[in-house]
Amino acid sequence: MDDANPKVTVDDTPLVVAGRTFNSRLIIGTGKYATYAQNAEALKASGADMITVAIRRVNLSNPDEPRLVDFISPEDYTFLPNTAGCFTGEDAVRTLRLAREAGGWNLVKLEVLSDPKHLYPDMAETLRAAEMLIKDGFDVMVYCSDDPVYAKKLEEIGCCAIMPLGAPIGSGLGIQNPVNIRLIIEQTKVPVIVDAGVGTASDAAVAMELGCDGVLMNTAIAEAKDPIRMASAMKHAVIAGREAYLAGRMPKKRYADPSSPLSGLI
Repeated sequence: MDDANPKVTVDDTPLVVAGRTFNSRLIIGTGKYATYAQNAEALKASGADMITVAIRRVNLSNPDEPRLVDFISPEDYTFLPNTAGCFTGEDAVRTLRLAREAGGWNLVKLEVLSDPKHLYPDMAETLRAAEMLIKDGFDVMVYCSDDPVYAKKLEEIGCCAIMPLGAPIGSGLGIQNPVNIRLIIEQTKVPVIVDAGVGTASDAAVAMELGCDGVLMNTAIAEAKDPIRMASAMKHAVIAGREAYLAGRMPKKRYADPSSPLSGLI
């Protein structure tokens, strides 16, 4: 190595959630794909280790219909059961207890929604449901609003990952409130994973550049014109965003600053 041009590297640590280590910081979903086969191909292209499963909507056990587990094996990937479609704490808890009975899954994603129009989380119900699940022995990754106050409350009661929305579910609007996301990152000791709102690769990169530990997405891949290629794009965007965050971006400046010095010109 040339001493005049030393190579600077920044070591990284893997994503660890509730004691489980993951190679990828990208998590993808299982909704809205044309087929389970397409979902499986997208998962492979994404490089993700974890896939979130809406227990109320995905067939896991009925052999008379196509089953997700016939295309994506729980032995090869971490299944993350979620409570999509639940609007009360009791519904969410019941759903995840059924998931645990069906597949033995203990690491779960909690979401308790409010209005079907905007699908923002009902944070009071979310907090109440999280408390019930943690007391019942679940490791709870929790979907929440981009509210630092509630994010702190959820961490304090024992949630193993805080998952603030970037924008409304399925909107593809990108990170709408980077200030609050950054505040949540700065105060949180467990992983922070942006969940909802990502629309394209640049949105995923922005989330990672803010310092998020990961990104969860579904519609951005499933509703792309080419889901497999978009899954690959998201894989690279998450890696690039993480690398940029670790590298540390240059400061923003009000005026131009020439790349080449102006002194000593002929």
